Amino acid sequence: MDSEISACPITIEVEDDRTGLSVTTLKRALADNLFYLRGKFPGIATKHDCYMALAYTIRDRLLQRWLNTAQTYSKKDTKIVCYLSAEFLVGPHLGNNLINLGLWEPVKQAVTESGLDLEELINIEEEPGLGNGGLGRLAACYMDSLATLEIPAIGYGIRYEFGIFDQQIHDGWQVEITDKWLQYGNPWEIARPEASVKVKFGGHTESFMGDDGNNRVRWIPGHMVEGIPYDTPILGYKVSTANTMRLWKAEAAESFDFQRFNIGDYYGAVNEKVSSENLTKVLYPNDEQIQGKELRLMQQFFFVSCSLQDMIRIHLFEQDSLETFAESFSVQLNDTHPSISVAELMRLLVDEYEIAWDKAWEITQKTLSYTNHTLLPEALEKWSLKLFGSVLPRHLEIIYEINRRFLDEVHLRYPGDEHKIANLSLIDEHGEKYVRMAHLACVGSHAINGVAALHSELLKETTLRDFYELFPQKFSNKTNGVTPRRWMVLSNPKLSQLITEKIGEGWIKNLYELKQLEYLVEDPNFRLQWRQIKREVKQDLAHYIEQKNDLIVDPNSLFDVQVKRIHEYKRQHLNVLHIVSLYLRLKNNPNLEIAPRTFIFGGKAAPGYFMAKLIIKFINAVAEVVNNDPLIRDRLKVVFLSDYNVKLGQRVYPAADLSEQISTAGKEASGTGNMKFSMNGALTIGTLDGANVEIREEVGAENFFLFGLRAEEVQQTQKTGYRPWDYYHGNGELKAVIDLINSGFFAHGDSNLFRPLINSLLYGDPYFLLADYQSYVDCQEKVSQAYQNPEHWSKMSILNVARMGKFSSDRSIREYCQDIWDIEAVPIELLDLCPDGQCLLY
Repeated sequence: MDSEISACPITIEVEDDRTGLSVTTLKRALADNLFYLRGKFPGIATKHDCYMALAYTIRDRLLQRWLNTAQTYSKKDTKIVCYLSAEFLVGPHLGNNLINLGLWEPVKQAVTESGLDLEELINIEEEPGLGNGGLGRLAACYMDSLATLEIPAIGYGIRYEFGIFDQQIHDGWQVEITDKWLQYGNPWEIARPEASVKVKFGGHTESFMGDDGNNRVRWIPGHMVEGIPYDTPILGYKVSTANTMRLWKAEAAESFDFQRFNIGDYYGAVNEKVSSENLTKVLYPNDEQIQGKELRLMQQFFFVSCSLQDMIRIHLFEQDSLETFAESFSVQLNDTHPSISVAELMRLLVDEYEIAWDKAWEITQKTLSYTNHTLLPEALEKWSLKLFGSVLPRHLEIIYEINRRFLDEVHLRYPGDEHKIANLSLIDEHGEKYVRMAHLACVGSHAINGVAALHSELLKETTLRDFYELFPQKFSNKTNGVTPRRWMVLSNPKLSQLITEKIGEGWIKNLYELKQLEYLVEDPNFRLQWRQIKREVKQDLAHYIEQKNDLIVDPNSLFDVQVKRIHEYKRQHLNVLHIVSLYLRLKNNPNLEIAPRTFIFGGKAAPGYFMAKLIIKFINAVAEVVNNDPLIRDRLKVVFLSDYNVKLGQRVYPAADLSEQISTAGKEASGTGNMKFSMNGALTIGTLDGANVEIREEVGAENFFLFGLRAEEVQQTQKTGYRPWDYYHGNGELKAVIDLINSGFFAHGDSNLFRPLINSLLYGDPYFLLADYQSYVDCQEKVSQAYQNPEHWSKMSILNVARMGKFSSDRSIREYCQDIWDIEAVPIELLDLCPDGQCLLY
């Protein structure tokens, strides 16, 4: 009988430590990564070591999806969206990847059973300082949506060693501290030095006769820099697609001169390395000086050239001819920073690959599309011919040729109209001559879009009017959106859980499903749960404020929040004028009944922008007086949260009751903070500017606090002559507010401190604060009245969230895919790339 014993039918499967998803496997992988990748055992490991071990554990799970995605794209010869952006404000990766993998709970259990705290490890992660505002955050949201919608995509940008500065507040003033986000390493990126490219600068050009008998041009550079790609996987929500964010680091083509070292010139031996690596040292150098302008131009060309060369390499790996390049790639220029792509793609096609000019121009226009993000003329980049020619001599020649051919067409369309020709020319001939980069992008792209309905109309009517008249078919609107994965699920888990309990989790990938919440708005129990969650989130932020600002605020007060880049057109100082008016009212009538408010500000000013930095000082000066006046008690508090970034935004957006979107009508392209606030139940006080217009249309006028001049009224007032002094003399409260500030009351008696700010308002007021003041103050009174009716306020809050479906970045990306990129989803099947532990190398 013993010889007849059959094989045991039970099989035991042991999960791979790199890909397994069970709690047991995750714990084992965490311990292994701590030991083998960090070289630490638990007794000596720091919390940062534990964070890194956990990050590597999660990255392993991403890699399986990432490599599957790359292999699928390669085999299917898919068209790829290439999103070129000088900024990617992605935020911390760990929490977002846990959400998108659907691993939050098992990882939390594994971490807890390992004696650690998941929230603590998440908070350790250094935020990548790769952007300074909405432009970079939009790019990050779009990368999330591209992966979630399973659209093949690569995000190309710059790997800044030192990103947007860390902000500290000293005596009320902003102080910039170096952002050393890479100091302890970045576990999410993988360097790809084997895919490096060479980038030329300076020098001169030479003409010669090609083998085909045609005249050719050779660019002889003054120096060359090597671009090293660093890749980060960007995972979609509960799909197997993991696209790539490829960021370029500059290194010297020859980093060490041994001959110089031998003769004792130790500095000279490494000089090339130092000067080359400066290219990607810091995000947006201060360009007030000529050296800063030159570095900024070089940064922009560096990442554009690296990216286009990379695309060509990928294309030629699969295809024989570049004539089909536009069928392989659709390149989106995120604002004017990458607009040098037009000239660089032409140079590569014509000079390097000897494609005829007309064919190269056809390929270039079919490949490129341009998103404009601003109506402000000063933000539409232009470069002096002298600077541009010294850095990119060949590109200046190419731009001249593009301009010559383009203006020939314009002459035929508008014969004898020299004014029109001057307006459309790629070269600004007024005074010192400049290359107009937005013009170059318009001519060299097949599609041009604005980022909100109002913004797109104003582009066609004002900033790019002449181009719209010439190329109306190129123009469209693509209203911005934000990802609900980071800005609701990750940032506001309690509210997200309540919503999911009521309507299911489908809303996370289809935000229009939030519409179902409208059926719950009359349910008093649901409204109570809604208010309880808001109260808990506000309590969390109040605790943070107490820790960071040493200030106790009341979570029952109205949290009135304005967090965004500091700029005069965003009008943080209008908000402060209102605070001072409330302060004066309470001083004049201590028994006045008002809804208690906590005013919360956050944002960074550009280092060279004096007026913006003065506004920060103004906010903090008023805060110092108001917060320490015993007569005011807890009825008013003013808080400036330093070093505002994505991580801090995840705390602030869910806690806000009121969202301040008060820019001068016609100045803000879109805004995305307005969407994040509304998605988390804040009500908006705002002008009809940017996406505010569409938010109001969606949520209903009755659920939006509107004030101020409209864009057309601003334009008309400018034309007829704006006299801010009339508003100052005609409004007693406004005059009292300005006089109090002018007296030095908020500056320890220094009447000169805020004089530049007040003089700007009284002797010009370019952003119409005084014209909008009374409307704003009156509207704020309506806010106070509404807040004192919690049941009604809750209904308005619920309806704001329920009607935010349009403002998902998923909707934006679908529109780009359909209208501009002509691209479809490519689902990824999660396969084992190493079956039975055997990885085939080929």
